[in-house]
Amino acid sequence: MPSCLLPGIAPRPPPAALRSLLLRRSRMASSGPARAFQLRLNPLTGDSEWLVVDEAETEAEVAAPAPTHHKQLLAATSYLDMLNDASRNRAYRLAIDATVTDPTSRVLDIGAGTGLLSMMAARALAAAGGEGRGSVSACESYLPMGKLTRRVLRANGMENKVKVFHKRSDELGVGVELDSRPDILVSEILDSELLGEGLIPTLQHAHDMLLVKNPKTVPYRATTYGVLVESTSLWKMHDLHSNEANAEDGVRLIPSGTQIVLSVKSQQHAMQCDALADEIRLLSEPFKVFEFDFSERPDSHRETKIEIKATADGHAHAIVSWWVLQLDSSGSVFYSTAPRWVRQSSGVDLPQYANGTKDWCDHWKQCVWFIQGTGAPAKKDQTLSLSASHNQTSISYQLNINDEGSRSPKSNHLTLLPERVALYGDKVWRSALISVIRNYTSERSSPICIVADDSVFLALIVSFLLPSSKVLAMFPCLRDSGLNYLQAVADANNLSMDRIKVIGKKASSLTTNDLNHEKVNMLVGEPFYHGSEGMLPWQNLRFWNERTLLDPLLSEDAFIMPCKGILRFCAMSLPDLWRSRRSLKDVEGFDHSVVNDTLGACGDLPGEQQGPCLPYYVWQCGYTKKLSEVYSLMDLNFSEPIHSCFGETKVEFAHDGTCHGFAVWIDWVLDKENSIVISTGPGKESRYWKQGVQLLSTPVQVNPANSVMHVEANFDADIGELTFKSTTLS
Repeated sequence: MPSCLLPGIAPRPPPAALRSLLLRRSRMASSGPARAFQLRLNPLTGDSEWLVVDEAETEAEVAAPAPTHHKQLLAATSYLDMLNDASRNRAYRLAIDATVTDPTSRVLDIGAGTGLLSMMAARALAAAGGEGRGSVSACESYLPMGKLTRRVLRANGMENKVKVFHKRSDELGVGVELDSRPDILVSEILDSELLGEGLIPTLQHAHDMLLVKNPKTVPYRATTYGVLVESTSLWKMHDLHSNEANAEDGVRLIPSGTQIVLSVKSQQHAMQCDALADEIRLLSEPFKVFEFDFSERPDSHRETKIEIKATADGHAHAIVSWWVLQLDSSGSVFYSTAPRWVRQSSGVDLPQYANGTKDWCDHWKQCVWFIQGTGAPAKKDQTLSLSASHNQTSISYQLNINDEGSRSPKSNHLTLLPERVALYGDKVWRSALISVIRNYTSERSSPICIVADDSVFLALIVSFLLPSSKVLAMFPCLRDSGLNYLQAVADANNLSMDRIKVIGKKASSLTTNDLNHEKVNMLVGEPFYHGSEGMLPWQNLRFWNERTLLDPLLSEDAFIMPCKGILRFCAMSLPDLWRSRRSLKDVEGFDHSVVNDTLGACGDLPGEQQGPCLPYYVWQCGYTKKLSEVYSLMDLNFSEPIHSCFGETKVEFAHDGTCHGFAVWIDWVLDKENSIVISTGPGKESRYWKQGVQLLSTPVQVNPANSVMHVEANFDADIGELTFKSTTLS
């Protein structure tokens, strides 16, 4: 939950759609309003601007709609999805009702969000006869969310029953903000891994400085579980060394015999593993890893040894993990993030959900930990030894295997997301880029090439295919780590670093002096900007902006790759995603309709208003069905300076169903002949890119006979935003 308050740790930012980070807080005077400074990134330039967020002080400020930039920030978070998780909400309500029974209870809610848990506690306190005797205090450090908290409390007549602090929990003091030590803690500061939002340091500070001894807590306990799996599709996201060897193109991002210089980061990677049900083979029963008791001060670090009995012959590629919450002390209310296929396949008695089932949700997923080296062979009934440890924010594993392929990476090696590692090992993708570069370099003897993005692959293959070339790598996000990587692999690819230079400047700062007054006749990109993988597809149009800035340095016949982008879309049925983004009304007895506009909800919106377009891996979005053919909306021609564009088309449906919205992506045309195209659209054959998903204001029943829609898109080149509008014609 993005509202957590972490002692000594910055609040977790909203997802990368706007790459915003709450970096600094201040209070202008002892009696003045709280103020936060929020960093927003311009996706086309990489430049940042500060947004100022002031605490609402007056009733008018509380009631006022959120500014547009606040809406953009909050719509990109997981609050809406979380509030649409009926199983979660019901479990918390049952546990809070069972816990807050003393009329003198003093309740503290850490990471209040919209104030749902605080309102549940206040209602339970009133039912126990505690009005005027007990108290409910809530802290929410993410100031844009805190302002929304006050609006929700006001809409439910709870503004005088819950005291809200726009602070981190470690900024609260007993005898200052809190009249006395709370005896009940309610919280939801959990991510897919459990610990990533600072659960441990938050609980440590709360137990040390805020709570009574032996407090009651909701949740009461959390237990993490894991299972060994074999999965070729998952392994492609880890084993780049073997995959590129199979590509047989001669370029080695991880050369044989060298230390690991590029890999997936050794961490748990959140994924919707239900989508992999047909591609995962279980090699063990689920095993318990760690247990965390919220009513006690947790340790910062623990280690454990787990003996795992293999249930089948195979090769262990990864550990899929999840957690189970016991929300009440009596052990009657549970919530689990386990994938469905674990329950269906396992003979182990795992705790059930509060209502026996759970809808698809995006705010909590499962996690994947890739086993080191080449994985681990397993024989049925063989015992494998697993070491697990946790620090304050993460859990890690080490499968104790005798494998010479398990090489330790360098401390400064380059780490990429699993999807990027899988792409770099993809034979078809590599072949497409190599073919285009080879065709061009056959016509040029000594090209000067700028790699405009963070593609270490392109920097290597241009130098590899044309030894006489001069390669200038911009590496706008990788910077020194990109340079260190190239130096580590240059010799293994028979390259001289005299011919590869990492510029270390922005495109806007590059001059002819940096090129010895020579013209650039190759400008290439994937395009890929490290750290922007979770953003919308058109955020990579930064390549177009940088190509425009570099125009004075290009020769008249300069080759540009990709040559253009084509904005494409497909109408889809997305019932699970729709349910997670639908507008809120009653949430366990509390009106949340005031948050719909700010959080970007779908359905029941005024006029033709619709929610924002957000990035998703469509293949992980639960049930999906394509209802139309793929349509093109606009061409983005990179031979021209960047400019605003408009496109429209009429959509005819190919299948019956409920249309919830559109998946939107960019196909990159690599060559002038339009013969080599890299598609970033949805589909099992290509899982490396996120698509934009634009949900309709209202789902529409469609059929091929008489359903038609008009769809238009507008790209604003000044701010790098793409907006959509759809109209049902029949």
